[in-house]
Amino acid sequence: MDNPVALITGGAKRIGAAIAHLLHQNNYNIVLHYRNSEAEAKHLVDELNQFRKNSCILVQANLANMQEVESLALQAIEPWGKLDVLINNASSFYPTPIGETTETQWDDVMASNIKAPFFLAQILAPALQKTHGCIINMADIYADKPLKQHSLYSIAKAANVMLTKTLAQELAPDVRVNGIAPGAILWPEQDKLNESSKEKLLQKIPLQTCGNPNDIAKTVLFLIKDAPYINGQIIAVDGGRNLTI
Repeated sequence: MDNPVALITGGAKRIGAAIAHLLHQNNYNIVLHYRNSEAEAKHLVDELNQFRKNSCILVQANLANMQEVESLALQAIEPWGKLDVLINNASSFYPTPIGETTETQWDDVMASNIKAPFFLAQILAPALQKTHGCIINMADIYADKPLKQHSLYSIAKAANVMLTKTLAQELAPDVRVNGIAPGAILWPEQDKLNESSKEKLLQKIPLQTCGNPNDIAKTVLFLIKDAPYINGQIIAVDGGRNLTI
Protein backbone atom coordinates (compact mmCIF):
# COMPACT_ATOMS: atom_id res chain seq x y z
CA MET A 1 0.00 0.00 0.00
CA ASP A 2 2.95 2.34 0.49
CA ASN A 3 4.29 1.88 -3.04
CA PRO A 4 3.77 4.86 -5.37
CA VAL A 5 1.27 4.29 -8.18
CA ALA A 6 1.66 5.20 -11.87
CA LEU A 7 -0.98 5.15 -14.60
CA ILE A 8 0.53 4.57 -18.05
CA THR A 9 -1.72 4.97 -21.08
CA GLY A 10 -0.78 2.86 -24.08
CA GLY A 11 1.41 0.77 -21.82
CA ALA A 12 1.12 -2.66 -23.42
CA LYS A 13 4.15 -2.53 -25.72
CA ARG A 14 6.98 -0.48 -27.19
CA ILE A 15 7.83 2.67 -25.20
CA GLY A 16 4.89 2.22 -22.82
CA ALA A 17 6.01 -1.26 -21.85
CA ALA A 18 9.59 -0.07 -21.29
CA ILE A 19 8.29 2.63 -18.94
CA ALA A 20 6.15 0.09 -17.09
CA HIS A 21 9.11 -2.27 -16.62
CA LEU A 22 11.44 0.42 -15.30
CA LEU A 23 8.95 2.01 -12.92
CA HIS A 24 7.97 -1.41 -11.64
CA GLN A 25 11.63 -2.22 -11.00
CA ASN A 26 11.70 0.98 -8.92
CA ASN A 27 8.84 -0.26 -6.72
CA TYR A 28 5.96 1.50 -8.45
CA ASN A 29 2.59 -0.17 -8.69
CA ILE A 30 1.35 0.07 -12.26
CA VAL A 31 -2.07 0.79 -13.75
CA LEU A 32 -1.57 -0.38 -17.33
CA HIS A 33 -3.97 0.98 -19.93
CA TYR A 34 -4.45 -0.49 -23.38
CA ARG A 35 -6.96 -0.15 -26.18
CA ASN A 36 -6.48 -3.01 -28.66
CA SER A 37 -3.25 -4.78 -27.65
CA GLU A 38 -4.93 -7.21 -25.26
CA ALA A 39 -2.52 -10.12 -25.65
CA GLU A 40 0.57 -7.98 -25.10
CA ALA A 41 -1.07 -6.17 -22.18
CA LYS A 42 -2.08 -9.38 -20.38
CA HIS A 43 1.37 -10.86 -20.89
CA LEU A 44 3.05 -7.79 -19.40
CA VAL A 45 0.69 -7.63 -16.42
CA ASP A 46 1.24 -11.32 -15.69
CA GLU A 47 4.99 -10.83 -15.91
CA LEU A 48 5.00 -7.89 -13.50
CA ASN A 49 2.67 -9.59 -11.03
CA GLN A 50 4.85 -12.71 -11.01
CA PHE A 51 7.77 -10.52 -10.06
CA ARG A 52 5.78 -8.71 -7.35
CA LYS A 53 2.33 -9.98 -6.42
CA ASN A 54 -0.68 -7.66 -6.89
CA SER A 55 1.49 -4.82 -8.17
CA CYS A 56 -0.09 -4.25 -11.58
CA ILE A 57 -3.64 -4.00 -12.89
CA LEU A 58 -4.96 -3.81 -16.43
CA VAL A 59 -7.61 -1.37 -17.71
CA GLN A 60 -8.99 -1.34 -21.24
CA ALA A 61 -10.36 1.94 -22.59
CA ASN A 62 -10.99 3.74 -25.86
CA LEU A 63 -9.52 7.19 -25.27
CA ALA A 64 -11.90 8.68 -27.83
CA ASN A 65 -14.84 7.80 -25.57
CA MET A 66 -15.26 10.20 -22.66
CA GLN A 67 -17.19 7.71 -20.52
CA GLU A 68 -14.32 5.24 -20.87
CA VAL A 69 -11.76 7.96 -20.10
CA GLU A 70 -13.63 8.80 -16.90
CA SER A 71 -13.88 5.12 -16.00
CA LEU A 72 -10.14 4.67 -16.61
CA ALA A 73 -9.37 7.51 -14.21
CA LEU A 74 -11.60 6.07 -11.49
CA GLN A 75 -10.22 2.56 -11.93
CA ALA A 76 -6.67 3.91 -11.67
CA ILE A 77 -7.30 5.23 -8.17
CA GLU A 78 -9.46 2.41 -6.82
CA PRO A 79 -6.93 -0.43 -6.17
CA TRP A 80 -4.49 1.49 -3.96
CA GLY A 81 -6.55 4.57 -3.13
CA LYS A 82 -4.09 7.01 -4.64
CA LEU A 83 -2.15 8.06 -7.72
CA ASP A 84 1.37 9.50 -7.87
CA VAL A 85 2.12 9.66 -11.59
CA LEU A 86 0.07 10.04 -14.78
CA ILE A 87 1.97 9.19 -17.96
CA ASN A 88 0.06 10.12 -21.11
CA ASN A 89 1.92 7.83 -23.48
CA ALA A 90 -0.84 6.56 -25.81
CA SER A 91 -0.66 8.15 -29.25
CA SER A 92 -2.23 7.48 -32.64
CA PHE A 93 0.33 7.92 -35.42
CA TYR A 94 -0.22 7.43 -39.16
CA PRO A 95 -0.08 9.52 -42.35
CA THR A 96 -2.91 12.00 -42.97
CA PRO A 97 -2.09 13.68 -46.31
CA ILE A 98 -3.97 16.86 -47.14
CA GLY A 99 -6.86 15.98 -49.47
CA GLU A 100 -7.25 12.48 -48.03
CA THR A 101 -7.76 13.12 -44.30
CA THR A 102 -11.12 12.25 -42.76
CA GLU A 103 -13.01 13.55 -39.75
CA THR A 104 -12.73 10.11 -38.18
CA GLN A 105 -8.95 10.33 -38.40
CA TRP A 106 -9.05 13.83 -36.90
CA ASP A 107 -11.11 12.60 -33.94
CA ASP A 108 -8.86 9.58 -33.41
CA VAL A 109 -5.54 11.43 -33.49
CA MET A 110 -6.79 14.30 -31.33
CA ALA A 111 -8.39 11.95 -28.81
CA SER A 112 -5.23 10.09 -27.86
CA ASN A 113 -2.77 12.97 -28.18
CA ILE A 114 -4.64 15.89 -26.61
CA LYS A 115 -8.27 15.26 -25.57
CA ALA A 116 -7.74 12.26 -23.30
CA PRO A 117 -4.52 13.64 -21.73
CA PHE A 118 -6.35 16.85 -20.84
CA PHE A 119 -9.37 15.18 -19.31
CA LEU A 120 -7.35 12.52 -17.50
CA ALA A 121 -5.28 15.32 -15.98
CA GLN A 122 -8.42 17.23 -15.01
CA ILE A 123 -10.12 14.24 -13.40
CA LEU A 124 -6.99 12.99 -11.65
CA ALA A 125 -5.67 16.38 -10.51
CA PRO A 126 -7.15 16.10 -6.97
CA ALA A 127 -5.55 12.69 -6.44
CA LEU A 128 -2.20 13.90 -7.78
CA GLN A 129 -2.35 16.99 -5.59
CA LYS A 130 -2.75 14.80 -2.50
CA THR A 131 0.45 12.90 -3.32
CA HIS A 132 2.32 15.91 -4.75
CA GLY A 133 2.61 13.83 -7.87
CA CYS A 134 3.46 14.59 -11.46
CA ILE A 135 2.22 14.27 -15.02
CA ILE A 136 4.42 13.36 -17.97
CA ASN A 137 3.09 13.85 -21.49
CA MET A 138 4.64 12.22 -24.54
CA ALA A 139 5.25 15.01 -27.03
CA ASP A 140 7.34 14.77 -30.21
CA ILE A 141 10.13 16.62 -31.95
CA TYR A 142 7.63 17.22 -34.79
CA ALA A 143 5.47 19.40 -32.54
CA ASP A 144 7.72 22.29 -33.54
CA LYS A 145 8.47 21.48 -37.19
CA PRO A 146 5.83 19.40 -38.98
CA LEU A 147 6.38 15.93 -40.37
CA LYS A 148 5.39 15.72 -44.03
CA GLN A 149 2.04 13.98 -44.67
CA HIS A 150 1.38 13.82 -40.92
CA SER A 151 -0.45 17.11 -40.45
CA LEU A 152 -2.92 15.86 -37.83
CA TYR A 153 -0.20 14.23 -35.77
CA SER A 154 1.99 17.34 -35.88
CA ILE A 155 -0.94 19.58 -34.94
CA ALA A 156 -1.93 17.27 -32.08
CA LYS A 157 1.60 17.10 -30.70
CA ALA A 158 1.93 20.89 -30.87
CA ALA A 159 -1.25 21.08 -28.79
CA ASN A 160 0.21 18.46 -26.45
CA VAL A 161 3.21 20.71 -25.81
CA MET A 162 0.93 23.62 -24.89
CA LEU A 163 -1.13 21.26 -22.73
CA THR A 164 2.03 20.44 -20.81
CA LYS A 165 2.87 24.10 -20.28
CA THR A 166 -0.60 25.22 -19.26
CA LEU A 167 -1.10 22.29 -16.87
CA ALA A 168 2.30 23.01 -15.34
CA GLN A 169 1.04 26.49 -14.52
CA GLU A 170 -2.49 25.53 -13.51
CA LEU A 171 -1.58 22.61 -11.23
CA ALA A 172 1.46 24.14 -9.53
CA PRO A 173 2.67 24.09 -6.83
CA ASP A 174 1.33 20.66 -5.89
CA VAL A 175 1.72 18.85 -9.23
CA ARG A 176 4.61 19.09 -11.67
CA VAL A 177 3.92 18.61 -15.40
CA ASN A 178 6.57 17.94 -18.02
CA GLY A 179 6.86 16.38 -21.46
CA ILE A 180 9.27 14.18 -23.35
CA ALA A 181 9.83 14.56 -27.10
CA PRO A 182 11.25 11.32 -28.52
CA GLY A 183 13.11 11.25 -31.79
CA ALA A 184 14.02 8.06 -33.67
CA ILE A 185 13.45 5.53 -30.91
CA LEU A 186 11.49 2.82 -32.74
CA TRP A 187 10.37 2.58 -36.34
CA PRO A 188 6.58 3.01 -36.66
CA GLU A 189 4.66 -0.26 -36.58
CA GLN A 190 3.25 0.46 -40.05
CA ASP A 191 6.73 1.42 -41.30
CA LYS A 192 7.40 0.71 -44.98
CA LEU A 193 10.89 2.21 -45.23
CA ASN A 194 13.58 0.03 -46.72
CA GLU A 195 16.98 -0.28 -45.07
CA SER A 196 18.54 2.32 -47.37
CA SER A 197 15.88 4.90 -46.47
CA LYS A 198 16.32 4.15 -42.79
CA GLU A 199 20.07 4.64 -43.08
CA LYS A 200 19.58 8.01 -44.81
CA LEU A 201 17.29 9.12 -41.99
CA LEU A 202 19.78 8.03 -39.35
CA GLN A 203 22.52 10.05 -41.07
CA LYS A 204 20.48 13.18 -40.31
CA ILE A 205 20.78 12.49 -36.58
CA PRO A 206 23.98 13.89 -35.06
CA LEU A 207 24.50 10.71 -33.04
CA GLN A 208 23.73 8.67 -36.23
CA THR A 209 21.82 5.93 -34.48
CA CYS A 210 18.35 5.04 -33.23
CA GLY A 211 17.59 5.43 -29.59
CA ASN A 212 16.09 2.78 -27.34
CA PRO A 213 12.76 2.68 -25.49
CA ASN A 214 14.76 2.55 -22.28
CA ASP A 215 16.15 6.00 -23.12
CA ILE A 216 12.60 7.32 -22.77
CA ALA A 217 11.85 5.21 -19.70
CA LYS A 218 14.98 6.49 -17.94
CA THR A 219 13.98 10.08 -18.73
CA VAL A 220 10.53 9.41 -17.27
CA LEU A 221 12.11 8.06 -14.09
CA PHE A 222 14.43 11.07 -13.88
CA LEU A 223 11.53 13.51 -14.17
CA ILE A 224 9.61 11.65 -11.48
CA LYS A 225 12.34 11.07 -8.92
CA ASP A 226 15.24 13.45 -9.51
CA ALA A 227 13.78 16.64 -10.96
CA PRO A 228 11.77 18.38 -8.21
CA TYR A 229 12.45 21.83 -9.68
CA ILE A 230 11.71 21.01 -13.33
CA ASN A 231 8.21 22.03 -14.37
CA GLY A 232 6.59 22.90 -17.69
CA GLN A 233 9.50 21.66 -19.79
CA ILE A 234 9.77 19.47 -22.88
CA ILE A 235 12.88 17.29 -22.89
CA ALA A 236 14.00 16.10 -26.33
CA VAL A 237 15.43 12.58 -26.32
CA ASP A 238 16.42 12.39 -29.95
CA GLY A 239 20.18 12.15 -30.43
CA GLY A 240 20.16 15.78 -31.56
CA ARG A 241 17.65 15.26 -34.40
CA ASN A 242 15.82 18.49 -33.52
CA LEU A 243 18.94 20.40 -34.50
CA THR A 244 18.77 19.20 -38.10
CA ILE A 245 15.04 19.12 -38.92
